[in-house]
Amino acid sequence: MGAERGKGRWESGAVAHAATDPFGQGPLPWLRASETYFDDTGRVVPWYVEHAPAPGAELRMPRPRREEGSPRSSDDVHQQIKGFTSTGAVAPGESIDFHVTVNPPQSYSMDFYRIGHYAGAGASKIASTPRLQGLTQPEPLLADRTVSCHHWWRTWRQLIPSYWKPGAYVAVLTTYDGHRSHIPFTVRDSEPADLLLLLPDVTWQAYNLYPEDGRTGASLYHAWDDKGGLLGEEDAAITVSFDRPFAGAGLPLHVGHAYDFIRWAERYGYDLAYADARDLHAGRVDPTRYRGLVFPGHDEYWSVPMRRTTERAKEAGTSLVFLSANTMYWQVELSASPSGVPDRLLTCRKRRGPGRATLWREVDRPEQELMGIQYAGRVPAPAPLVVRHAEHWLWEATGAHEGDELPGLVAGEADRYFPRTQLPPYEDRMLLAHSPYEDQGAVRHQETSLYRAPSGALVFASGTFAWSPALDRPGHVDTRIQRATANLLDRICKRD
Repeated sequence: MGAERGKGRWESGAVAHAATDPFGQGPLPWLRASETYFDDTGRVVPWYVEHAPAPGAELRMPRPRREEGSPRSSDDVHQQIKGFTSTGAVAPGESIDFHVTVNPPQSYSMDFYRIGHYAGAGASKIASTPRLQGLTQPEPLLADRTVSCHHWWRTWRQLIPSYWKPGAYVAVLTTYDGHRSHIPFTVRDSEPADLLLLLPDVTWQAYNLYPEDGRTGASLYHAWDDKGGLLGEEDAAITVSFDRPFAGAGLPLHVGHAYDFIRWAERYGYDLAYADARDLHAGRVDPTRYRGLVFPGHDEYWSVPMRRTTERAKEAGTSLVFLSANTMYWQVELSASPSGVPDRLLTCRKRRGPGRATLWREVDRPEQELMGIQYAGRVPAPAPLVVRHAEHWLWEATGAHEGDELPGLVAGEADRYFPRTQLPPYEDRMLLAHSPYEDQGAVRHQETSLYRAPSGALVFASGTFAWSPALDRPGHVDTRIQRATANLLDRICKRD
């Protein structure tokens, strides 16, 4: 961002939660390499490793001189290079269109990486474009608080060859003068697999504050006042567009949760198919084809079709695995862009204006009726996850004992069981963690839930943001969580 205006991207994300979230902050938690760059506070940090500032650290520093040849992150003020795709997930054999702006106009390259374990690297370069000539696209369009770049020219069309494996991908854009940005996209599966991983692109867009320029950007949480200050939800957008880049370096807030799970699962050979939340919404995937659906990261915004399809999958015997907290909290609508492309606008009125309530629990469809627990609140500082029912098969061979405290495993946000809220039908049910934490002087509790539906489907909800990072995030790995997750997935996949 520009030096004096507004807040850094990770800071605005923390403000969105009104809490310190050690798992949603930092630059780019995906490819682990030794290369360094200058982030938007002017610090030299590893280019692809998550780096959250220490509590109380200075947020804005003078930008040091860049080392020769090292890249710098593009920002939303100067728009050195930014871009987005005009479609959601694509299948092998299809094409995906990229819309890129470069300022000043100059050549740039696009390198395509696939997220995975790859001997610990975290991703592998799959392909590169030839050198492309960049152009400066028109200013984003603004209607009320909705920012859209649907009028940008297409600058590159990428055919997805049949030999590209389905998965989570990142296009890395680098200008001739050394600025860099990113565009995430998904290559969707058409082949059978044990588990279908659903990337939370709807929630990612809800948090997208692009352009984070102190003037025009808006998310479902924030907008800017006329002095470049960050406004809250009451002044934020009601509708946001997928036709725009992600703020900052171009990757969504909380994207690392999904990437942590992917690296771990592919390391241990789980048979994964891939899709986006909008694929679930639009019916482009049939969840009943899979033994389990995995929701690997923060997945807060759900449409009616998303929930209906997931419930039908459970009733058909497909297990559900929710590896974060605050899932399915807001009910949203998806609609077409001004040019008629389906599912390019995301609307959530929250508690403003006429119309029905948009919290699922306020329309008599609480999250707990599907997941077994539901959102309880923010966690101001990480707290231990306290093991319950250590004799249960989920904790088998983990080394965890009754009452053990797993440090830092309750963080960001937490779910719990609400006794006065309807539970789903179940054959057996267990709360496998009951963890106290403090919030504004009060003691609250996080809980982890597992139940078996009458169809035989297992439904697991971790109830904390920290579960996926514990699988493969440097500095956060917990071998007990790794083994518990393997116990769960092995049972779902019916591994010996």
